[in-house]
Amino acid sequence: MWHFIKSYIQFLIKSTNAHGVHSPFVYNLITKCFYDKTRFKAYQTIKDYRQQLYQNNATISVTDFGAGSRVFKSNQREISKIAKNVGISNKRAQLLYRIVTYFKSENTLELGTSLGIATVGLSLGHPTGKITTIEGCPETAKIARQQFDSFKLNNISLSISNFETELETLKHHDFDLIYIDGNHQKEATLNYFETLLNAVHNNSVIIFDDIHWSQPMTEAWEQIKQHPKVTVTIDTFFWGFVFFRKEQEKEHFIIRV
Repeated sequence: MWHFIKSYIQFLIKSTNAHGVHSPFVYNLITKCFYDKTRFKAYQTIKDYRQQLYQNNATISVTDFGAGSRVFKSNQREISKIAKNVGISNKRAQLLYRIVTYFKSENTLELGTSLGIATVGLSLGHPTGKITTIEGCPETAKIARQQFDSFKLNNISLSISNFETELETLKHHDFDLIYIDGNHQKEATLNYFETLLNAVHNNSVIIFDDIHWSQPMTEAWEQIKQHPKVTVTIDTFFWGFVFFRKEQEKEHFIIRV
């Protein structure tokens, strides 16, 4: 926890907004996407999706992979409490929606479905695009699938499997956007990144969740930034954005969102 607090203080000191950015690509992304204040109709659907989970007091047995939970002490968890304490915030689900819309991402991969709150943002961002999402916990995935059906999110393909097994197949695909929210351990994160380098193209973006979760996760983020195929990164504290645009000079940004 101390690392998290220390990292956040450093982030506040070093971060800037759009006025401190001289890259046209990053400036446009920040001003036209990150800071877009439009109240899109999809935001209500995201809110309704979450509210439906809040009303579900059933208990499931959660299989934890990776770093586990800082909130729950038992694997027996109420669905409503998972949504309230672990699920992605509305603000960040809305940002995922805007990102997919902005980049017009046709093929999106998500590692770590959980209850699907982030997935619904990805899905609504491009209803005719394809979302591939992977969840290791069968009980959690079952609830997510029920939710997807309830909200008629037909562009989502959900696989229940461990990430390593699925990535061996998926690395041969091309993804426009990859959202990684699972495991939260240094070695696993770096392995996912190295494997998925085979599945990205010049205009792809990879989003890493919780890059300052722990010292090892921050170390993983720093290694990813230095990779020769990476040209632009954006640290928003909770998320790390990675771009591979060969026409861009290598630059790293720390942006308040």
